[in-house]
Amino acid sequence: MKLADTPVERIDFFGHDVFVKRDDLLHPEFSGNKARKFRYFLDHDFPDVKRLISFGSPQSNSMYSMSVLAKIKGWQFDYYVDHIAKHTLDTAEGNFKQARLNGANMIDLSAAADRLGRSCETYIEDLCLQNDKATLFIPEGGHCGFAQYGVSLLAEEIVVWMKAQQLEQLVVFLPSGTGTTSLYLSAFFKANLYPIEVMTCAAVGDSDYLKQQFLALVSDPACFPTVLESDKKYHFGKLYTAFYEMWQHLNETGIEFDLLYDPLGWIVLQSFLTRNDARPVLYLHQGGLLGNASMLPRYQRKFNLSLK
Repeated sequence: MKLADTPVERIDFFGHDVFVKRDDLLHPEFSGNKARKFRYFLDHDFPDVKRLISFGSPQSNSMYSMSVLAKIKGWQFDYYVDHIAKHTLDTAEGNFKQARLNGANMIDLSAAADRLGRSCETYIEDLCLQNDKATLFIPEGGHCGFAQYGVSLLAEEIVVWMKAQQLEQLVVFLPSGTGTTSLYLSAFFKANLYPIEVMTCAAVGDSDYLKQQFLALVSDPACFPTVLESDKKYHFGKLYTAFYEMWQHLNETGIEFDLLYDPLGWIVLQSFLTRNDARPVLYLHQGGLLGNASMLPRYQRKFNLSLK
């Protein structure tokens, strides 16, 4: 199972040279930042754990990888969601379908009589954990301190590559959900005084939300990555022709990207590159290509697009 040491390729992006760290080439069950954030759980034993609990979107890339983790470890996997839409239940592809095949127990809290207005996280904390040593709780998207272990290994890979290229400085860019990967990358580079600046953008919520997620894990703002603003407000999970067009353009490089996070990331990066910053840029591929199987039909239905 390949979980490290991915290659770096150079692409032409609207006249700019950009390096791409091909974390999509990690094992497909843990591709992209999922391999990095969950590496600790794969490398260590948890002899008392019998059940894994998490929550989030029913089409989450992290959810799928956690279903694989639970299957490998022999754990029960309970995954809580606010609501499961009919088209998600009916789809024959994507993360939801594959997680179910791995044995994930999907719990739709919209039908829970004892929810009483609780969020998924609060519901789990109040009713499902109770200091149970046999249960491992991983917050949404792997937003927890355990992720630092694998992300630091990724940071070391980037440093080795940068030195091999004889680069004096570097910008590492990636879009963020909870911001776990970008935060721990930035903290590693700053703690070790490497001339590498991590830049990101908020794909879920706004920049204030993202900074709150940083603070939940690291108390020192000096460790935080630089958060770039997008020129236009985009709502997470909504479909935009600009995203699809960017995704198609990127496909012409010969690299397929995720349709949920990566289009926004590249749109924000394009705006940054127009400022003529001379530093080389390394884009960290988010993986998550399994999710395209459900995202592409949504684009086709909404915009009557020809899928390529």
